[in-house]
Amino acid sequence: MNSQIIVLASTSIYRKQLLSTLQIPFEIAAPDVDETPLQGESAAQTSLRLSRLKAEVIGQQYPDALIIGSDQVALLEGKQLGKPLTHDNAVLQLRAMRGKTIDFYTALTLFNSRTGNSQSELATTKVTFRNSSDDEIERYLRKEQPYHCAGSAKCEGLGIALISKIEGDDPNALIGLPLIILVDMLNKQGVAIL
Repeated sequence: MNSQIIVLASTSIYRKQLLSTLQIPFEIAAPDVDETPLQGESAAQTSLRLSRLKAEVIGQQYPDALIIGSDQVALLEGKQLGKPLTHDNAVLQLRAMRGKTIDFYTALTLFNSRTGNSQSELATTKVTFRNSSDDEIERYLRKEQPYHCAGSAKCEGLGIALISKIEGDDPNALIGLPLIILVDMLNKQGVAIL
């Protein structure tokens, strides 16, 4: 059994809640990284790079730990969508996405700061949005205020009313932390979940 502490390199309450379902002890640390996509970088590349960067940055603070880094980028017609952060940006995102299928790329990195080894994988989820009216979008945003979610809709909450279809291998990936992949990664590091 691995004796290293586990650190979630994220202050996301959603990732914290998901990781808590595995019933393993962990700490939380806030990675200070610039999440701006690089020139010519695909959405998948952005999310993988940022998940690695977040884990490695926190690894400098925890030299003997397993660091979990994750990042999510939504892609709409070739344009990367991040967190809207404001009501007006969320309105624009949801209007642009209505009636369309969006790819959500959720990257996961498990970095062993003791050995310097890391594992990274990408989970892709396709989300098809309903053709919601401006009034429906406005009512949704006023009720849930999902301004820190890529794509401006929380599938685990009321945002499901804006969605007509979700396709992917891990329902947790869309919320922000692909637990199926994480369990495999942790097992490879000697962390038994059960």
